[in-house]
Amino acid sequence: MLEVDHPADMKAYIGKSIGISDWVLVDQPMINAFADATGDHQWIHVDVERARREMPGGKTIAHGYLTLSLLPRLGDSIYRIRKTSRAINYGANRVRFTAPVPSGSRVRLHQVLKGVEDVQGGVRMTFESTVELEGSDKPALVAETLFMAFD
Repeated sequence: MLEVDHPADMKAYIGKSIGISDWVLVDQPMINAFADATGDHQWIHVDVERARREMPGGKTIAHGYLTLSLLPRLGDSIYRIRKTSRAINYGANRVRFTAPVPSGSRVRLHQVLKGVEDVQGGVRMTFESTVELEGSDKPALVAETLFMAFD
């Protein structure tokens, strides 16, 4: 895990891979909880029996936004800024859901720090974030994400 003292210290890592997260299991209970939280109960996500009959691979798939929502959790095992008062997700410039995540799959995050800009009291970081799907050559998600950290 990359550890730095201050948000501005991240500037030393611009253009570099800052790490790969631990694997996280995306199972049916996680998918169901996300469906309940968002109200998106489309059968491809929650109907295990129908998916067994009708989906390629015979499994439900995670919501794309569930995969995206895992970025903070996955990122926690990639880097840490020790002396920061607060940090916020600032959004995304581009998000693509490039492959489905079948229930029971494991995913992990690979991040490259594309840029660091000074903002009042801290920095805004831009990452190339790629969610890898275990056993697949194709990533599940590719996004340019933004994160702010303050002194």
